[in-house]
Amino acid sequence: MKKIVSILCGLLTLQSLLAADFDVRKFGAKGDGVKMNTEAIQKAIDACTKAGGGRVVLMDGVYLTGPIQLKEGVNLYIDGTARLLASPDIKDYHEWPDPKHFITENLPRPNRNACLIFADEADRISITGRGVIDGNGTYHVTEGKGWNELLKYKRIHPYAETLPRVVFFAGCKDVLISDVTMLNQPAGWSYWIHDCDRVTIRGLQILASLEYPNNDGIHVNCSRDVTISDCHIEGGDDCIIARANSRSLHENKPMERMTVTNCVLRSSAYGVRLAWTNDGIIRNCIFSNLVITNSYWGVGMQLPKKPVADFGREDTLVDNILFSNIVMTGIVNSPIMFEVSPLPEVTINAVRNIRFTNIHATGKHFPYFHGRAENPLQNFVFDNCSFVREAEPDQKEPEIFRYTEGFTFNATTFTTLNN
Repeated sequence: MKKIVSILCGLLTLQSLLAADFDVRKFGAKGDGVKMNTEAIQKAIDACTKAGGGRVVLMDGVYLTGPIQLKEGVNLYIDGTARLLASPDIKDYHEWPDPKHFITENLPRPNRNACLIFADEADRISITGRGVIDGNGTYHVTEGKGWNELLKYKRIHPYAETLPRVVFFAGCKDVLISDVTMLNQPAGWSYWIHDCDRVTIRGLQILASLEYPNNDGIHVNCSRDVTISDCHIEGGDDCIIARANSRSLHENKPMERMTVTNCVLRSSAYGVRLAWTNDGIIRNCIFSNLVITNSYWGVGMQLPKKPVADFGREDTLVDNILFSNIVMTGIVNSPIMFEVSPLPEVTINAVRNIRFTNIHATGKHFPYFHGRAENPLQNFVFDNCSFVREAEPDQKEPEIFRYTEGFTFNATTFTTLNN
């Protein structure tokens, strides 16, 4: 009996160690919004992972910090009483040396790995709590025109020096991000999930400025078994992105088995976007129960001419994608947009087997589907959809279908309302 009690006590002790809390204040952090806490927060993370994992806790204050690195088994817990405030000084955002999982010079935008929160092949990591991650973005932009009429600001820093991301996880497994609010992003992607497995993202508020450039919400690339749910996302670029750009990886990886549901989205670009130039395989994904309001586009895919710093190295294959139960209102351009560049440098295998069910959209234009002669868009099915175009007098509508094959429409309507 004594032996059993001893074993049970040992298990309870181990469990308590694994679930230990590491209050950053005990490592020298001060939540006054003035003291730079980078070193103290990193010490807490290092101690936590060394102990086998647990929570690194921020509470009761504003914690100013530069870049920090999450490590195996660490839950960065930002309590509802806390704010993690990014340094306003661009010089604080160093390159992470010798990354294990990727080749920095092949990263998109702008070939840098700098970020606020970084993880490189760290499993069982998480960011949770009802606190705030504040990107301090007002220090990184100034007034200036963007690529469309919704963008009113531009970067202060040269493109090669700007902060490309806020949170960057690469090569991680069993990732959880939940309940945190992120705001005031510095004209860079809020979350980049790069070649990760088994990722759960839920209950986030991502409140990037609609007027800042490249303020993507959740950018998921070359990852598998990803679930995004119950999020409210606003941004100056795409809210949710599924891509397969392997150029910075040591081998090509697909983007597959991603589910997005129960989200409210608003964007100066796409609510949901698939693929980019010379991405690889994106397949078996579901986007359902979404509300997209006052965005430039609703959902879709664009394969444009080869950009300077953001392109893949494969023939793009987008296959077996379901969009269902989506309401779109106030769309500035087309609620659905699938477009392939005719340029031969944009290489493509196929875009096929895309299904739209219970889609109801209102915008200034109808949906737009342009493949190319040698690569038509194939097997798109529309069930119980309605598209309402709120047109200006004498507004011309571009050709809706070009180089498409096997499109099927069931109980689907297209209606024009002249203002």
